[in-house]
Amino acid sequence: MSSFAKDFSKAMSQAGTSPFQEAIRQELEYSMKVELDKILATAPQNELPHTKKDLEGFKKLFHRFLQEKGPSVDWGKIQRPPEDSIQPYEKIKARGLPDSIASVLNKLVVVKLNGGLGTSMGCKGPKSLIGVRNENTFLDLTVQQIEHLNKTYNTDVPLVLMNSFNTDEDTKKILQKYSHSRVKIYTFNQSRYPRINKESLLPIAKDVSYSGENTEAWYPPGHGDIYASFYNSGLLDNFIDEGKEYIFVSNIDNLGATVDLYILNHLMNPPNGKRCEFVMEVTNKTRADVKGGTLTQYENKLRLVEIAQVPKAHVDEFKSVSKFKIFNTNNLWVSLSAIKRLQEQNAIDMEIIVNPKTLDGGLNVIQLETAVGAAIKSFDNSLGINVPRSRFLPVKTTSDLLLVMSNLYSLHAGSLTMSEKREFPTVPLVKLGSSFTKVQDYLRRFESIPDMLELDHLTVSGDVTFGKNVALKGTVIIIANHGDRIDIPPGAVLENKIVSGNLRILDH
Repeated sequence: MSSFAKDFSKAMSQAGTSPFQEAIRQELEYSMKVELDKILATAPQNELPHTKKDLEGFKKLFHRFLQEKGPSVDWGKIQRPPEDSIQPYEKIKARGLPDSIASVLNKLVVVKLNGGLGTSMGCKGPKSLIGVRNENTFLDLTVQQIEHLNKTYNTDVPLVLMNSFNTDEDTKKILQKYSHSRVKIYTFNQSRYPRINKESLLPIAKDVSYSGENTEAWYPPGHGDIYASFYNSGLLDNFIDEGKEYIFVSNIDNLGATVDLYILNHLMNPPNGKRCEFVMEVTNKTRADVKGGTLTQYENKLRLVEIAQVPKAHVDEFKSVSKFKIFNTNNLWVSLSAIKRLQEQNAIDMEIIVNPKTLDGGLNVIQLETAVGAAIKSFDNSLGINVPRSRFLPVKTTSDLLLVMSNLYSLHAGSLTMSEKREFPTVPLVKLGSSFTKVQDYLRRFESIPDMLELDHLTVSGDVTFGKNVALKGTVIIIANHGDRIDIPPGAVLENKIVSGNLRILDH
């Protein structure tokens, strides 16, 4: 560890701001500036403007990182939000729809966060290009949804993708296939920031390239980067000039995040005449969501608190389903003019998330990130809306993929809805073991997706395959021990069953 970084961590553990701490801070900032200038000097002429913007943005974030005293919030100041600051969706829906749906839709821009890769599911390239239903990818379904809106109401709702340097090239190649669809598609890139060595607190990159051995030297700094990147891209101003007023932002892998006309109407025609600048969709926590960020009242503002900000002593309290009943779905509706105003005043305040990583060679680095929802406290007249669970249907794992591929859902115009044949509205709990982690392994193990209409809970572990037309009901647990293999035969109906040991069905 460099002596300065060591001194810095020692100094930061002391309260207050001593001249000693300040001197170390200044030294670290100076060293960082020198390194960033060296990196900038390697940029080709055509990359200079955006590299400069990226590094300026990073410098600001690093400055704040040095100023802040760690991630913890003052637990004593956290309060439950006032009753009227989180509205039930039913109340919003009860207001009905405006006479002219087209007039409110034409004020909307849909933005999807498309910076992530499919690596956690064993896929190369952007996650949005993974097939999720009848050969349709996340991106296909998104385009179909918006095209359906535009055709139904004769509107012009554009789709904007926030790509990262990891996903931009592959995404742009695929966009050509939508050139005849009735959706205008725009893209912009989130920033590219340098990872910093955990010991020296200096960038590990030596130049601007991000190919070859330099790929691990850079990272996209979390989706909180949307405000600055959207503004810098020029798209924000263009949309304001076109008369657009709100963006609906969500993760592209959340298949429940469709344009909701009732929420949009509430934004455009507020009951008290006072427009909300920021709406966050929240939903009730279940035991599976204990780590999700929650909305609280903090210093008279709605504030998103993430688990990383909670003092260790209060983590269990934070996870409690009874005290903090809701969590952030990351479906957000934000005023374009408010983003412009706050961005120009440099007034969007998001807590820094310090994300430690270990690179392939064993080097420990940190990346400084921010989260899009954390900006809620910077906007005026913010609101939470407690939406049904169906608006939160993220696909993070193959267990999630199994649910959305199954007959639990029906697909119409790019939107998935729970099948009417399912008698209760909750989603089954599915846990597929490590043999199913990669999409190609998962697909190989199912000859066809089982009937899951009456399933409550499925756990599968070990070397297990499923034949055609299997039905799973109630609680089903299938465990193949090490060295064993279980083949569930075609047409099998498993209801409240535990299957373990060895089960091989041999073809005659």
